[in-house]
Amino acid sequence: MRIPLAIAVSIASLMSAFPAGAESARVISIASEGASPPWDSTDANGQLYGYDIDVGLELCRRIEIKCTFVPQDWDGIIPALLVGKFDVIMSGMAITEKRKQKIAFSIPYATGFNQFVVRKDLGLDAGDTTEKVNLSTIGGKEKAIIERLRSKLAGKAIGALRSSNSEAVVKEMLGDVVTIRSYDSQDNMKLDLAAGRIDGGLADYFTWRDFLETPAGADAVFFGPELNGGLWGPGVGAGLRKDDTELLARFNAAIDAATKDGTIKALSLKWFKSDISPAISQ
Repeated sequence: MRIPLAIAVSIASLMSAFPAGAESARVISIASEGASPPWDSTDANGQLYGYDIDVGLELCRRIEIKCTFVPQDWDGIIPALLVGKFDVIMSGMAITEKRKQKIAFSIPYATGFNQFVVRKDLGLDAGDTTEKVNLSTIGGKEKAIIERLRSKLAGKAIGALRSSNSEAVVKEMLGDVVTIRSYDSQDNMKLDLAAGRIDGGLADYFTWRDFLETPAGADAVFFGPELNGGLWGPGVGAGLRKDDTELLARFNAAIDAATKDGTIKALSLKWFKSDISPAISQ
């Protein structure tokens, strides 16, 4: 994502205008679902870890602010932010117009894509799983691909995380030809897929990739093209309350700096083995 020069100058001006001790003295809490590795996970002691957490710690270090991390179920994460349960959401959350009606977003700190996974025993032709489809620009080619997906998945039970953009895409793309099962966590959807209680699911590619590399995911496979754009928006950002403008400006400046100096890229390579850092602003 590119930031126009005027906005960049405005951010710099805001940063220099902040009293040095005001935000620094504040302790903020950052929420993650803790169930979508490698974005965020929870260890045996209940501690959060993953890409979102590492990026959050780096941003807090740069803006010289103390931060703590708290787990929060996905389907209640925005309402909990709005009532002040925590200050920031960093949980692989896509920046979308619908969510922007309720909360503010930072500039992206990651890009990515989503993909279907299905059980191998269905014997479905997976098609070209490296093909890329941007749902923001649906032309004749994209329509043909979507029709193939509809035909192949018709009559199947497809899972998605409740209140997620993946769920919305499944409803929009396949709602009249599949049975949709909504889940409160990615872990529960993976359990049902491994047990054969659903035929497939749609979720973040990297979350699926880690699952498919485990014994539980050995009987599933990627299906269809890489999907992005559309309801998923321009990338993944930090979510804040709309009135927290000072903190938002600091997060934006820190993300921009961490992207430019390669820190975001290094963290994405650590957790995803791929560079999912956003485009460098000018």
